[in-house]
Order: sequence, then structure tokens, then C-alpha cells
Amino acid sequence: MNNSSDTSLRKRLIVIDIFLPITILMAMLGGWPFYGFVTAILLVAGWELWRLFKGGGYSPSLFIILVSIVALTLTRQLWGFENSHLVVSAVILLAMAVHVVEQQRGATTSAVDFMLTVGASLYLGWIGAYSISLRTLPDGLYWVYLIFPAVSLADTGGYIFGRLFARHKIADRVSPKKTWEGYLGGIVMGVLGTWGLAALFHFVAPAVTSADGLWIGLVISMLAPLGDFGESMIKRQFNIKDSSHLLPGHGGIFDRIDSSLWAAVIGFALILLLK
Repeated sequence: MNNSSDTSLRKRLIVIDIFLPITILMAMLGGWPFYGFVTAILLVAGWELWRLFKGGGYSPSLFIILVSIVALTLTRQLWGFENSHLVVSAVILLAMAVHVVEQQRGATTSAVDFMLTVGASLYLGWIGAYSISLRTLPDGLYWVYLIFPAVSLADTGGYIFGRLFARHKIADRVSPKKTWEGYLGGIVMGVLGTWGLAALFHFVAPAVTSADGLWIGLVISMLAPLGDFGESMIKRQFNIKDSSHLLPGHGGIFDRIDSSLWAAVIGFALILLLK
């Protein structure tokens, strides 16, 4: 391993050593501490996404993106899905009003800005709020401890198998390093890892079974990587490598939560189906 790779690895490990215990603790506390933690992460990701769009010559509304994230996550924390449709409608209406005014003031990209504002608000606010919904389920702590590690396990398996057996690229124009061999390796490790975790959690949370772990590991490992491809698509559109440099060795917050956003949605839906 060369010096630059060694330095990068050390930076990544330092970030993991700092954030992993915080994440575990916030999930354990649940309630408002977990809400605040999730919302703070989403707000930073919203700022990063706004910067990315601004760098591409567009002007979405940072104010609306951030306010929408808070409104959508707060609604989910307080009332679940009840009244969420009203908040979503209000976000879209407010965004349209703001960008109509901006066009009247001389903006030349208002239609695209409007769509970017709405897209960022709903992607991070609505989809991101599923992490909160997941924690509020019965035995929610253990579902959180099962579903988000599934993403890391699949990433690790994909990296190892990709390095050892990479031959066939999945979508080289979107994410050149992703291969079918790595993808299949990610599924294998995701399934085995979540099966093992679920078997352990079953002793303290009987509702969580090893069969649940198999299904959750399989489906999340198969589908959550789409979040990674989606983020790569956005970054390639604007010709950047990382959404920011807030996390040494990792890029930005948006770079780290791409697959986790969808893992929460998929995991939440699977639990409702399985239970």
C-alpha cells in the first residue's frame, strides 16, 4: 500500500471511529435525540446538494430545501404519515411561488431551479424521514441496528469481491468502478451478515428472526446500491467527485448516506410486510 492510500485509509478509519459510536448512541436513545441526529445529517446533505447545483449554474432555494427537511422530518416524528401529504403539497407550492418571483426578478433558470428545489426537498426530507419511521416501530432499535449495517456489509462485500474478481462493469458511464462481481459479492455478504445479526438480536428482541435477516439482507443488498448509482449520476452531471470534503477520506455527508436513504425505505416496507 502506498503512502497516499495509507493516509486515506487512516482518515477513513478516524471518521468511522468518531461517527460510529455517536450513531449507535443516538439510535439507542431514540426519540428526540435520534430525530435531531437524523435531521442534522439531512440538513448538511441538503446544503451539499444545493452547493452542487449552484456549482452547475442553477439557483435552487437553500432556504426552502432546509425548511422542508425540518418540516417533513418533524411531521414524521410527531404524527407519522398523518398529514404528511399536506406538508408535501405546501413544500411544492412554496417552491413554485418563490421561483416565480425569482423569474420576475430576472432569473433565467427558474423552471429548473423549481424542480431542483422540490427534488432535493422531497428526496432528503421525505425519503430521509424513513429513518425516523424505522426507529419508531416496535423493536425499532434492533431494526435500525439490522438495516443500516446491511448497507455497510454489502459495500464491504462489493469492495472485496470487486477487487478480487472484477471483470464485468455494471454501468461504466455512471459508476466506472462498480462491477457485477462486486455486486454479487455484496449480496452474499449482506445476506450472511444480516442473518447473523438477526440471529443474535433474536435473543433480546424475539420479533426479530434470522429469517427476517435473510430477507432484509437480500432485498437491501440488491436494491439499495441504486442510491449509490443515483448519487453518482448526479455528481457526474455536475462533474464533481465528492459532494464536499467534510469527512476526510469519505467525501461529504451526501456521499455517505446515498444507499442508506433507500435502505431505510426498503427496510421499513419489508418489516411491514414480514410482520
